[in-house]
Amino acid sequence: MQRQKSFQNDNSTLYLVATPIGNLDDMSFRAVKILKKVDIIYAEDTRVSGKLLKHFEINCLLRTYHDFNKEVKTNEIIKELLNNQNIAIISDAGYPLISDPGYFLIREAIKEDINIVSIPGANALLAALVVSGIPPHPFFFYGFLDHKEGKRKKELTNLIDYKETLIFYESPHRISKTVKNMYEVFGERDLVIARELTKRYEEIIRGTTKSLMEITDLKGEIVLILHGKSDEVIISDLTILEEVNKLIESGLSSKDAIKQVSRNRNIPKNDVYMEYHK
Repeated sequence: MQRQKSFQNDNSTLYLVATPIGNLDDMSFRAVKILKKVDIIYAEDTRVSGKLLKHFEINCLLRTYHDFNKEVKTNEIIKELLNNQNIAIISDAGYPLISDPGYFLIREAIKEDINIVSIPGANALLAALVVSGIPPHPFFFYGFLDHKEGKRKKELTNLIDYKETLIFYESPHRISKTVKNMYEVFGERDLVIARELTKRYEEIIRGTTKSLMEITDLKGEIVLILHGKSDEVIISDLTILEEVNKLIESGLSSKDAIKQVSRNRNIPKNDVYMEYHK
């Protein structure tokens, strides 16, 4: 067992500091105070974070920490912490570790009994979830899907039976393809696209996987909120064979297509298999 009493010892501390996801007014007083008092700040991109620090008049040694240098930098940071230096980790926007670097470092810091303190702040997935109109709990945060369509469809197929609200991050140039894949895999479900949260051009687009398939005029950072699987049986106008073939045409294997039709119709998988292989 390991117990950390964060504020009842004199040990050095590793702070995980949340930064604004767009609107600088979301920076907390505590976050500014911590960043002003630490010895070193490690950031995902010093160019991006440098602007933030300059805005809040934070003059601190700034270094990079990202997925490409995490092993070397982790050793460096651990040594600095063991040498009684206080360090903060920030990402370009939002919480460190949430689809951002940091997990590797945290695991190593825990091994050394180093204080690890979270400084709360803005978070895109929660900001999108609460305004979506889709059930807020339980939810399952997936993050970014694979950029290759075949792998992306496989990832989505693995989520078919999740009844939890599903949350994804996506880039604007893939949004139309991703929503199309969601429709092909999940059928028609409620879907909300939230973009540029907290910024001037914030936009919340509510619809379904079917109605939002053709949307292409989006820019900025995007969060997708997808309704989980309903217990209601899906009624299809297609025959079993037609539905299986349609799913195969969309990119699923025959095995996965048979599984999905079985789930959609709430009938034994073997019945679908026999119909398909007549």
